Amino acid sequence: MSKTVNWGIIGLGNIANTFAKDLLLSNTGNLYAVASRNLEKAKQFSKKHNAAVYYDTYEALTNDPNVDVVYIATPHALHFENTMLCFSKNKAVLCEKPMGLNTNQVESMIKEAKSKNLFFMEGIWTRFIPATEKLLELIKQDVIGDIVSIQADFGFKADIDFEGRLFNKKLGGGALLDIGIYPIYLSLLLLGAPKDIKAMARMTETEVDSYCAMLFNYSNKAVANLECTIEANTPIEAIIYGSKGHIKLHKEFFFTSQLTIEKDGITKTINLEKTGTGYFHEIEEVNYCINNNLKESSKVSLDTSLELITIIDRVKTLIGLHYH
Repeated sequence: MSKTVNWGIIGLGNIANTFAKDLLLSNTGNLYAVASRNLEKAKQFSKKHNAAVYYDTYEALTNDPNVDVVYIATPHALHFENTMLCFSKNKAVLCEKPMGLNTNQVESMIKEAKSKNLFFMEGIWTRFIPATEKLLELIKQDVIGDIVSIQADFGFKADIDFEGRLFNKKLGGGALLDIGIYPIYLSLLLLGAPKDIKAMARMTETEVDSYCAMLFNYSNKAVANLECTIEANTPIEAIIYGSKGHIKLHKEFFFTSQLTIEKDGITKTINLEKTGTGYFHEIEEVNYCINNNLKESSKVSLDTSLELITIIDRVKTLIGLHYH
């Protein structure tokens, strides 16, 4: 009999609100505790999402013996610090992507999780939604043959606020880390790590990227043409071209509910509804892993997260993006 997994949330911004709504849909997970540096914010969040307790320090939440796993939804630059705090108190962690700012941070986080024998996963919700599961099934069934190329974009016009998290270098700002990670992850999921990378970017006055274009080449001759921007609204679609046809992931591809297959002149659209906004499926995976004493997910393994940040670091080097 599976026990109910008690969740804590650190960092109570927009993503945490969306995540908490989906957590309420779970029969195997329960929002038990929330924490913010602002006590009133924690109190209001707790009331809104029916959390049992709230705290005004992250340390207090990690000291709570009733918390089984902590979801970290703070700005990118704080992920390493917050995750290591949780590990020091023997808490399992689901850390919002990107897991860390660079490969060194991610390697240290993984090493610590393993040394403490704690569950650890990067919050890449894309992997768990029904549409992605169906995509992988179609690829495995050889429906479109060998993948020859992937095209994927993610762009939106952000309000310019140089102190906000998207533009602030100290908070890990920029398009690449915030949204470029989605097309990069899709290419990693389907083709593995690229052999060669080309990239160019436009930088803001705060020295983070507002636009980044990437071209990945693979040892099997496949290519991935990827784009991200916070300068303009883009289609936010992905198309996987194969030797026999192609599959389109409709807007927004990273949590889509619709796939279209085109093959031999025939087009077929498949609708795959997700539960809640999409975080539910990721939450259920974590609950399953914890209830079965698994220390990582086979779907987003720690090796996958390490490969992902290694690719991102290669792109960062090419475009001259550096964080302190």
